[in-house]
Amino acid sequence: IREVLRTLLEAAVLVVLVGLGAGWQMLTPTAASRNEAPPFTVRTLDGKTQRLSDLRGRPVLLDFWATWCAPCRASLPNLDAMQRRYGARGLVVLGLSVDDDGPVAVRRFVDRLGVRFPIAMAEEKVLADYGPIRTIPTTILINRRGQVVRRVVGYLDEETLDGYVREIL
Repeated sequence: IREVLRTLLEAAVLVVLVGLGAGWQMLTPTAASRNEAPPFTVRTLDGKTQRLSDLRGRPVLLDFWATWCAPCRASLPNLDAMQRRYGARGLVVLGLSVDDDGPVAVRRFVDRLGVRFPIAMAEEKVLADYGPIRTIPTTILINRRGQVVRRVVGYLDEETLDGYVREIL
């Protein structure tokens, strides 16, 4: 019964967020402050080590999400579309899962959805350095100079996300 209630609640939240669109987005552009993105090292679900320092010179989109989060699930195809559309121009999309179930469950989930961009488990240090991450999805956009230029809390439709990605290309 608890799982059914959870699923119903997630569906209701998704309907509200999709219905209201950008009205539910809390935007905090930080372009004026040019905050240096905190360094991180994570291991992706396919076993590769990903360091922010290795991505210097490339625009980066970090997305904090979870498998149980309905708006997160709805945004994954949009993130995948950004990686396909702008990967050749240097964009790196990296999903950071906050799931407690562990990497095996997350891997099954992203495989079932056909997600092709790299996914890693968000470690406590990354959550603290980029946080506080109190709401998911939270999307962080980092320019080629390694500066956080935008932080978006909430669902991003593909058109809005595309505009933000073009800002960091």
